[in-house]
Amino acid sequence: MKKQFFEIEKDGFYGTYYENPNGADCAFIGLFGDDPNDFMAKCGAKWLHKNGVNALCISPGKKNYSHVNNPLERIESAIAWLKSHGNRKIGIMGMSTAGMDSIVAASYFPDITLTFGLTASDFVWQGFEQGKKDGCKEWPIPGASTLSWRGEPLAYMPFVYEHPVYWQKIEEETKGSGDIERSTCLFIDSEKAREHTEEEMIKVENIRGKLFLIGADDDSFWEAGKYIRRMDQRLKERPHTCEYVPLVYEHGTHFVLPESMLRMALPVGLKFVMKFIFKAAKDYPNECEATRKDIDRRLSAALKEWIQE
Repeated sequence: MKKQFFEIEKDGFYGTYYENPNGADCAFIGLFGDDPNDFMAKCGAKWLHKNGVNALCISPGKKNYSHVNNPLERIESAIAWLKSHGNRKIGIMGMSTAGMDSIVAASYFPDITLTFGLTASDFVWQGFEQGKKDGCKEWPIPGASTLSWRGEPLAYMPFVYEHPVYWQKIEEETKGSGDIERSTCLFIDSEKAREHTEEEMIKVENIRGKLFLIGADDDSFWEAGKYIRRMDQRLKERPHTCEYVPLVYEHGTHFVLPESMLRMALPVGLKFVMKFIFKAAKDYPNECEATRKDIDRRLSAALKEWIQE
């Protein structure tokens, strides 16, 4: 794949542009992992190419999945570059924490006209770092948000647990669960501790074009289905111009990615591997596969329609 690399200091964002080898005049910003050059990002770019668009994969930094006041201006800079380099339409796609990032960005930047928010929350989180600290692999940052705008942290839901209890709670919930990781307690307990403020809720009603909100009720990381239903209700109650599609599946795990994208990463043995990552994939392998195939069909059709508009 023809690639172009970007650095924060020089370009205003960290990313890699994967130009579609078949030619394209529309582009997607892909938030696929902790680095735009890793294997999953390349699979995401190939999937986007297959569906007729260019791909610009970005992340907070090199091999960095920490989220501490990550500036939305970086996505703004990425959009400006795409517009100045022959892309007439711009979309965005993210999963997990990056699913939240993607819908926040779409709510800020009207140039984004197709948004895929996979397992996105409907609120902004407290900032967190990943790595190694006091035997913990992740920890919350006091006073920090996951995202910032114009030098100010976005309002966020504070986690009820501080370091090191935050990670200890994840380990406690994960032990014996059959999931590679479980962290629902962080979100459930934090929501019980205090009601969300309006400021920390994502203004999905500001999103333009078409919006897909995708998650499963058996998500082991957080209550993705509940968040999507709340966004659905918010959009029903507020004026908006976007056409939105809320998709909540009974079974699908946290990996509600298009089936063909995951098969690029694991062409053989995908269902077998998934069983070792998520208990739901072990208990309901066919249902989870059907979910991923349905997502693949829907998102591929949405991309085709968007390109042709």
